[in-house]
Amino acid sequence: LPHLRSGWEVDQAIMTEEDRVVVVRFGRDQDPTCMVQDEVLMSIAEKVKNFAVVYLVDLDEVPDFNSMYELYDPCTTMFFYRNKHIMVDLGTGNNNKINWALADKQELIDIIEVVYRGARKGRGLVISPKDYSTKYRY
Repeated sequence: LPHLRSGWEVDQAIMTEEDRVVVVRFGRDQDPTCMVQDEVLMSIAEKVKNFAVVYLVDLDEVPDFNSMYELYDPCTTMFFYRNKHIMVDLGTGNNNKINWALADKQELIDIIEVVYRGARKGRGLVISPKDYSTKYRY
């Protein structure tokens, strides 16, 4: 998966993509949580390439967005469409991002599809097909 090596590259990726959702994984390549997420993203990148493009950003290499997007977790996945941050209601109370490794490929594809469909209609917030509010309870 392509890495974005500077704040400028991240901005360009988000701004220049006209038709697809830009999925950005912020984190560190050697982090175990990120490794899981990267593997899933890599395996679905081909399946979603018609409506989404995936980029990886290293938090240490590109610290520009850490405070802006409150990137304090080891691994954070965010969605953008036509230079707009698309929020996803996952039931977790944090609609800005996914801050855990979503290991289920189909679930991630479903979320990206929902983001794409909602964003094309001009929505800034979409509802996740699955509720993750009870994810950490057990």
